[in-house]
Amino acid sequence: MGLNSISQRLSLSKDPNFVNSRNYRSVKNSDGRNGEWTEEIEYLDESGSVIYSGKGLRSVEPGVDDHVMVGGIKKPFLNASAVAKIVEVVKRWKWGPELETQLDKLQFVPTMTHITQALKVVKDSDACLSLFRWARRQSWYLPNDECYVMLFDGLNQNRDFNGIQSLFDEMVGDSSNNGISSFTAYNRVIQYLAKAEKFEVSFCCFKKVQDSGCKIDVQTYNSLITLFLNKGLPSKAFEIYGSMEAAGCLLDGSTYELMIPSRAKSGRLDTAFKLFQEMKERIFWPGLSVFSSLVDSMGKAGRLDTSMKVYMEMQGYGLRSSATMYVSLIESYVKAGKLDAALRLWDEMKKAGFRPNFGLYTLIVESHAKSGKLDIAMSAFKDMEKAGFLPTPSTYSCLLEMHAATGQVDSAMKLYNSVTNAGLRPGLSTYTALLTLLANKKLVDVAAKMLLEMKAMGYSVDVSASDVLIVYIKDGSVDLALRWLRFMGSSGIRTNNFIIRQLFESCVKNGLYDSAKPLLETYVSSAAKVDLILYTSILAHLVRCQEEENEKRLMSILSATKHRAHSFMCGLFTGPEQRKQPVLSFVREFFQSIYYELEEGAARYFVNVLLNYLVLVGQINRARCVWKVAYENKLFPNAIVFDQHIAWSLDVRNLSVGAALLAVVHTLHRFRKRMLYYGAVPRRIKLVTGPTLKIVVAQMLSSVESPFEVSKVVLRAPGDSVMEWFKKPIVQQFLLNEIPSRSDILLHKLNTLFPSSAPEIRSLSPPKPLIARRAM
Repeated sequence: MGLNSISQRLSLSKDPNFVNSRNYRSVKNSDGRNGEWTEEIEYLDESGSVIYSGKGLRSVEPGVDDHVMVGGIKKPFLNASAVAKIVEVVKRWKWGPELETQLDKLQFVPTMTHITQALKVVKDSDACLSLFRWARRQSWYLPNDECYVMLFDGLNQNRDFNGIQSLFDEMVGDSSNNGISSFTAYNRVIQYLAKAEKFEVSFCCFKKVQDSGCKIDVQTYNSLITLFLNKGLPSKAFEIYGSMEAAGCLLDGSTYELMIPSRAKSGRLDTAFKLFQEMKERIFWPGLSVFSSLVDSMGKAGRLDTSMKVYMEMQGYGLRSSATMYVSLIESYVKAGKLDAALRLWDEMKKAGFRPNFGLYTLIVESHAKSGKLDIAMSAFKDMEKAGFLPTPSTYSCLLEMHAATGQVDSAMKLYNSVTNAGLRPGLSTYTALLTLLANKKLVDVAAKMLLEMKAMGYSVDVSASDVLIVYIKDGSVDLALRWLRFMGSSGIRTNNFIIRQLFESCVKNGLYDSAKPLLETYVSSAAKVDLILYTSILAHLVRCQEEENEKRLMSILSATKHRAHSFMCGLFTGPEQRKQPVLSFVREFFQSIYYELEEGAARYFVNVLLNYLVLVGQINRARCVWKVAYENKLFPNAIVFDQHIAWSLDVRNLSVGAALLAVVHTLHRFRKRMLYYGAVPRRIKLVTGPTLKIVVAQMLSSVESPFEVSKVVLRAPGDSVMEWFKKPIVQQFLLNEIPSRSDILLHKLNTLFPSSAPEIRSLSPPKPLIARRAM
């Protein structure tokens, strides 16, 4: 190649900064001296004319020498010329072994400056990458941040993210081996991968860069946070945000727009609100999405004041509330029970031109209905229908049930007809509420029709019909209850034994004995067991009965119970020949059959009523036997107390009237025997009667001039006085058999002396004297 050709291709520069630092070298002989050239060399131009002639020069060794010889003068390669040569080779050979061969034959030693400048000229990413990788294998190679940036730019333009990842790994290796940080290139890679939504690769690169100690810029942090928030991975975004805070970096406006809603929706309300305040302090203008997320999340969390504050602040920014925000606010206030505020927002929403949706109408109607504001609920309900929305069965049910609960029969039935006319199937709760309302209003025929419609709808009506029956029973409407029971029977609807028993008890209580007996027979025939309490309650009605005809009916009912207590009652009134055992043994045998762990209370109730009855009919000896056995079986524990020589006492507070009278006489008889026969005399004797039995017992004892003094709840007397009193013959006769007969008691008003067989109910009116005062 001639000199002119070389001069035309390379523009020479005098700038010393571009001179290679390597020393010029010349060939040496074997003895170490510089080689000399003796031949005359002629330099010709293209036409063959001699341009220059002089001593010969040795050829330049490519890839080793960084100069050319012009005559005897060493001329360095200029950077521009070197770059141009590299670009020419790369553009021609592109890539592959041939390219590397041609680059190895370059007549100069390139530098990283040459490579970087060449990469700026060569646009082809594959060719650039080939040139770079050839340079990496050279001894003069040094990592260059700018070089990597250009390569990553080219790969990103070609969307070659696998190439980016591979080159990134090479760059990490270069940086660790040479101790050189590629700040710009590192961040550029992460940003490109994040924008391409390669979240796993980008996060991996982020961690590698972070571990290497390289600084990550704000744009990279924001691009990563944006990526993970858009991918629905807030936890990763928060992790990156934590690293960002530790590094002292701040979010940009667009990332605030993503970060605040994400924080709010994940329940990190304090952090979200802190970012919101920080955003405003940095003069970023919050968008509607930020306000909406805060209003919605704060409202759902019950922080209504903060939610409303953000809402008002949004209006101050001139932003118009969306329909979604109105719905969220209204729902929050409704769920918090603040219906007035919800209604104001409801009106504001409609004034703003938004049309409430189906769900919001339903919420307003049902919430106001359940709170008892039926006028507002019905107004919204009518607006809902005008808007073309068909209310759901639950909405109808809510309105109907609330009208039923307030006793508005007409409104409830009108809503029911609307449900059926709309082709909807009323729910079970709706039917139950209507039936309860109709039962309370005593509209038996309408309730019966409603029950049949309910049955036709496929519902099981046994429970609902029984509920109506219970309403009538509790209300004391026994005639309506019996009428409803007959309707149930004719319609094939059954009820349970518990309700049959309740209705039976109501019939007995109201004197409907003819209706009560068939109910009891139904109860017994259905394998239900009449317990001692039920039998005793019937016996209690017999005790208070004053008409012979009703007594016969009640005796018939007692017989229909088939309870063992009735067999005992019958045996008690028979003679010893038929019983084949004494009364006391017979009574003891019956009480031994009672399972006291379960029936102790029932047995105590039975003894009280039975003693009332036995005293009433004048069966004193039998009554004494019953009381004695009951006391032996500890049905009335601690009724009699012997406190040595200090005090003897009898407690009759838990006894019925008849039982109390009998217990007083029987116990005083025991005290008399103990004192007269054994000589044991206490300081005092007490009869603890309570306020209700005090007058009855005192009246009975005053007939025989007893020494007992009456106080508030106790009759007491000194032991010596009682001892003298016991010695009187009239007292002995009184204690043995002077309980009043049936005729005596009937003369003094049965209901006054025996107001109730239940021991907890007493009469406070004093009875008349039971027996005439006798002269000593």
